[in-house]
This record gives sequence, C-alpha cells and structure tokens, in this order.
Amino acid sequence: MTTPHRLRFSRRAVRLGALAALGGTLLLGTPAVASTPVAAHSVTSVTLKSTGDICYSELPSQAHDTIRLIDNGGPFPYPKDGTVFTNREGVLPRQSSGYYHEYTVITPGSPDRGARRIVTGRQAHEDYYTDDHYASFDKVDFSC
Repeated sequence: MTTPHRLRFSRRAVRLGALAALGGTLLLGTPAVASTPVAAHSVTSVTLKSTGDICYSELPSQAHDTIRLIDNGGPFPYPKDGTVFTNREGVLPRQSSGYYHEYTVITPGSPDRGARRIVTGRQAHEDYYTDDHYASFDKVDFSC
C-alpha cells in the first residue's frame, strides 16, 4: 500500500458574473464590476491516495459482493445504485459527464446506505473504493 499524498486545492468561489467582469478587465481594460459578490478564496486540505493503492484482497467482503453484482449486472440493493457519479468533489480523474457510476457497499449496522461506495469508470476493472463518502478514493488493484 502506498503512502497517502497531501494535496491542497481551492474551492471555486467565483460565479459566472465575476468571471465575465474579470474577462472584461483583462481583454478590454474596463473596470471589473461583479453582479454577485465574490467569496474569499478558501483552501481545503484533502488526502488523496495514489492510484492503484488498495488490493482487492484488502477490501471489505461487502465490497467484493458489490463488485460481483456490478460484473453480473445486478440486481442491486438500492435504487441509486448504477446512477451517474458526477465527481463533483474532483477527487477522481476528470472525465466527461456520465463516465462514472456509483454503487453502494453495504455497511453492516448502518440505518441507511452508509458512506462506502464503489465508483466505476468505463474501462474494464476501473473501480474506485471510498469509505468516507467521496472525500478520498482508492483505485482497486485486482492483481493482489
């Protein structure tokens, strides 16, 4: 297992109106006037593990069950299983809309879907596991 890397990234706090005003300043030399206030630039620290850093054998048994269901086309225990994952958090590699899909990994004792998921990409065995509801992902390595 590889060591997690610490990444820092900025959350987008600028709205379209502010961007347009900034563009006018840069291109035309006109004063920048935003129709909406621009929030202060906030920085959040996120732990992102490197790709391929969890062995299939290290996943919880419920994740094995979920991957088997994905490979077999279901049936899935939750209606949201198989829906498009938008990668809004930006932790996974950037792809076009509809590239990723999410599936619940059952958490014993949880009264709801819990925080564990498998997110799949379009390539064969491009599976990512999260146990913290999308804050971090581990790409599943099926060779170990």
